[in-house]
Amino acid sequence: MNRKFLSVIALSIMTLASCTNNSKPVATENPFLSDYGTPYEVPAFDKIQSEHYLPAFEEGMKQQKAEIDVIVKNRATPDFQNTILAYDKSGELLDKVGGVFFNLMECMSNDEMQNIAAEIMPKMSAHGDEISMNPLLFEKVKYVYDNRHNMNLDDQQIRVVEKYYSDFIRSGAGLNEADKETLKGINERLSLLSLQFGNNLLAENANFKLVVDNEKDLSGLPQSSIDAAAEQAKKDGMEGKWVFTLSKPSLIPFLQYADNRDLREKIYMGYVMRGNNDNANDNKALIAEMTKLRIQKAQLLGYEDYASYVLENNMAKNVPTVDTFLADLFEPALKVAKKELKEMEKIAGMDLESWDWWYYSEKLRKEKYDFDENELKPYLSLNNVRDGMFMVANKLYGITFEQRNDLPVYFDGVETWEVKEQDGSYIGILYLDYFPRDSKSGGAWCTSFREAGYDINGNKISPLVSLVLNFTPPTGDAPALLSWDETETLWHEFGHGLHALFSDGKYSRTCGNVPRDYVELPSQVMENWAGDPEVLRMYAKHWQTGEVIPETIINKLENSGLFNQGFVTTEFLGAAILDMEYHKLKEIDDNFDVAAFEKAKMDEIGLINEIYPRYRSTYYSHIFAGGYSAGYYVYYWAAVLDSDAFNYFKESGDLFNPELAAKFRQHCLQECGNDEGMVQYKKFRGQEPSNEPFLKKHGLK
Repeated sequence: MNRKFLSVIALSIMTLASCTNNSKPVATENPFLSDYGTPYEVPAFDKIQSEHYLPAFEEGMKQQKAEIDVIVKNRATPDFQNTILAYDKSGELLDKVGGVFFNLMECMSNDEMQNIAAEIMPKMSAHGDEISMNPLLFEKVKYVYDNRHNMNLDDQQIRVVEKYYSDFIRSGAGLNEADKETLKGINERLSLLSLQFGNNLLAENANFKLVVDNEKDLSGLPQSSIDAAAEQAKKDGMEGKWVFTLSKPSLIPFLQYADNRDLREKIYMGYVMRGNNDNANDNKALIAEMTKLRIQKAQLLGYEDYASYVLENNMAKNVPTVDTFLADLFEPALKVAKKELKEMEKIAGMDLESWDWWYYSEKLRKEKYDFDENELKPYLSLNNVRDGMFMVANKLYGITFEQRNDLPVYFDGVETWEVKEQDGSYIGILYLDYFPRDSKSGGAWCTSFREAGYDINGNKISPLVSLVLNFTPPTGDAPALLSWDETETLWHEFGHGLHALFSDGKYSRTCGNVPRDYVELPSQVMENWAGDPEVLRMYAKHWQTGEVIPETIINKLENSGLFNQGFVTTEFLGAAILDMEYHKLKEIDDNFDVAAFEKAKMDEIGLINEIYPRYRSTYYSHIFAGGYSAGYYVYYWAAVLDSDAFNYFKESGDLFNPELAAKFRQHCLQECGNDEGMVQYKKFRGQEPSNEPFLKKHGLK
């Protein structure tokens, strides 16, 4: 089984529910149990039905158990080939079905899929534990580990052996039988709680609607937001009214531009109170139980807290390093945020509340820079932004993108692109899924239906990569016109996509597999190209006239680049610190009060009342329904790397320096799993990163 698949599960359960089984018998040939028969063996979405998943999962677990039995019963002396490689390549079918199911659960959720998830997740948890705690398998892995320097292994083989040995220890292989059973129970319960957390949040997002029936209440809103709200109302059977939702394309413009303060408060509080309303979707009790179980798990494995358990495998390595990193950034960021607040209150002529920040920051932006972000939108049509990032990837790496209209997709409107090397050789397929829908989780992410690698016979496996987004949809005759935040988001996820497309390595355990605080480097570095004036002139063209974006707008965008950075940085760091505070806990009682804990920790760091942490506890999917527990800090940790990396290109005098691009692709994208994160970065950069470009970029120095 591909070792990375375990983290895919963790990142892909945000919309699942704990429900009773309602599966149906298989009525058609199961597409998972044979070749798809499609170009490049992409998933046959036109043939896959809900009824196919459970039998495929069951068969996948059965096959992997048989593969593990072969390893365990082999009487030959354990070695890399018969133990480590055999384990590394086990679970092919399980990867195949899981790569489709867990990804579609995030973007095509429905009751039937949730029922399947509720049945399969505990089984998958038990299956994983059965393998990772198998004493006979661990004995063989340990033998290879103990003798790894006497087996004529190369550096990569030794690294794979060491990584797997560490995985087994961290999964409880060294525990006594009683403690193993305890850990299994914890893991199963945590999987179910994560499912319920994500499902509750999905319901909260779907249930809130701000209905406007008085046109005067639309004052201040851009026409694109009004049109989108009218279309949403029509979709909801309320034609003639306007409906605003908690999806970012609806929420953020309302907070930025709506003159009606009471309605801004209503939609904002609807957003920040998700999962915290003492109703059926309340997440507080789940958080308390998950926190307690994580403490128990960490201490069972010999760690004082869950953060120490997580960070051991990251670049940061330990809690004090992360705490110091966050504190060093929070103090200057909060200072800037307080200054921003004073400037806005001067404009407003009153004390502001949290739901006022976006509105008056736009007023301040207009006053200081004569810049209205809506000036940008006509130049940021979705197709132009997409083509711009393809163009930059071509100039950096020589790769090309050819749209395919003959590949099956899971939803109408999803685009498929064939990615090729400069010489025309095939790399993989890129899926693009742009717009919100009720069945899709909020936010944006990159995932893979199939990861890059090699099979046990050394045949190359091509990646199938998907970018899932929630962008402002087209309205009327206009195409989708993106905000600047959406533009940066698309380039960000595309950076993850390039990482997934370029990853290369013989072994599943290390191919593209990097520490959590490294993984945002490939994504965030692309945002730097998105906003560079030279690049903007390449892709930012008026959707009607084709006019290249005027220098006046570029200058305004560039001059306002540090605008509101105190707020942006402070709300992020507030969430990152909250994450660490949960996972530094060494014990909690049965009366643990989530809301009180959150408030106390934010008060301790001096977070002002006008700013909530970017994610409050009850909708903090990154840490309670995803893979970022004790790890939300990683975005800024990686931001130091990406700022330093882009500055390296800038200093070379060529944004598309072919020598640097080749080095970055090789060491930071393609071979990134070959060694520790900082080692790989230094192979590209020649030295450790400097903090200076990051501090300058964010206006903190």
